[in-house]
Amino acid sequence: MPKARKSRKKLALQVDVTAGLEALHHHAAGIDVGNAEHYAAVPVGRDPQPVQTFGSFTADLHRLAKWLQACQIETVVMQATGVYWIALYEVLEGYGLQVNVVNAKYTKTLPGRKTDVLECQWLQKLHTFGLLNNSFLPPEEIRVLRTYLRQRENLVAAAGTCIQQMQKVLTQMNVQLANVISDLSGMTGMAILQAILDGQRDPQQLAALADPRVQASRKEIAQSLEGHWREDLLFVLGQVHDLYFTYLESITACDQRIETHLKTMQGKVDVVAQPLPEARPKDRLPNRKHIPQFGLREELYRITGVDLTRIDGIQVQTAQVLVSEVGVDMTRWPTEHHFSSWLGLSPNNQITGGKVIRRGTKKVLNRAATALRLAAQTLHRSKSYLGAKYRRLRARLGAPKAITAMAHHLARLIYRLLRFGTQYHDKGVEYYERKYRETEMKWLQKQAAKLNMQLIPTGALTK
Repeated sequence: MPKARKSRKKLALQVDVTAGLEALHHHAAGIDVGNAEHYAAVPVGRDPQPVQTFGSFTADLHRLAKWLQACQIETVVMQATGVYWIALYEVLEGYGLQVNVVNAKYTKTLPGRKTDVLECQWLQKLHTFGLLNNSFLPPEEIRVLRTYLRQRENLVAAAGTCIQQMQKVLTQMNVQLANVISDLSGMTGMAILQAILDGQRDPQQLAALADPRVQASRKEIAQSLEGHWREDLLFVLGQVHDLYFTYLESITACDQRIETHLKTMQGKVDVVAQPLPEARPKDRLPNRKHIPQFGLREELYRITGVDLTRIDGIQVQTAQVLVSEVGVDMTRWPTEHHFSSWLGLSPNNQITGGKVIRRGTKKVLNRAATALRLAAQTLHRSKSYLGAKYRRLRARLGAPKAITAMAHHLARLIYRLLRFGTQYHDKGVEYYERKYRETEMKWLQKQAAKLNMQLIPTGALTK
């Protein structure tokens, strides 16, 4: 590198990026969050030591909050570092401080400034001039609901892992039960597994426990149950079996906590005066495993004021995930476009020199966006307006892009319902096809006008 270029680089590093900016937060502090220690910085002149270190114990967090109050601090900024910020956030919020949690991606400092002391000073400086955006944090009651639901999801995933382990152990003993019944965790599978653990080895006796609705014959089931019963594998099977039912009990306990917490949340509608509309046929599904065994749809309707399950693809569990992740107050996002962008479902093209070098969406890890993508996939066979639109997008763009586009559309619909309290009404497949033909006709007419041509309907040619 030439010497002139090196000198220009050194000068660029010494430029103050905040020079000439107007301070928006004069009583701001920055905290660099860590596992064992937190570094806090206040404006110069508030304390003889404007940067101090505090431990992560509860007493240290209270001492940090009192020190900030003594320095006349009103607003604090910190990075969302793992889960280390949560306890500090709750303590500072309890002292009446306005706490802002920001994404570390947008707080990158200049080269050569990466130390804990300089990091907290850099955060304090950026926040003073209003250069950081506060991350979205739902209200306390929504955060509690989110904690319960995420724990429930972990328990359901663990229960599914147990089913896979039991199937693996049976395969190792050459017991091919999974090849003749569709679900090992169903009534037939659990009855046969319990009999095996109780000591029953006769294939005919085990096959007799099958439910009459099983399509496989008793002979086929008996043949699949002829294996070599190894004691070590039977021991593993018993432990995993007991662990599976332990997870089921934990899921039930979690459902009870969710139901109790939902009843404590303030509702937007009176269910007695405005009863919940009858469930659509798409919602009348057979009882699947691990679904909440209480009136979840009714509680969500009372809390949100709308029935989100009226939207095709949105099942009651999907609606529960959305409420627990984004809450019910949509005023946090000015428009539906801001909401879909926060979810990472809006286009985020990278343009350099006037050319688009990459097309796609932002890489965002968001449970609500994942739930909407899964909901969009279920529209493939839906006989509705949304189903017709998804199938046309899928044929034109491919499955991945169509899923993202429909998830974006679902996000906008949910925003409108929760923000304005409107109810969703499906217009049907025929309405979508008619509107699509009208749109195509208008486009063709515009193209023909540009070429000084005129469209003639085929019916006129036959006359």
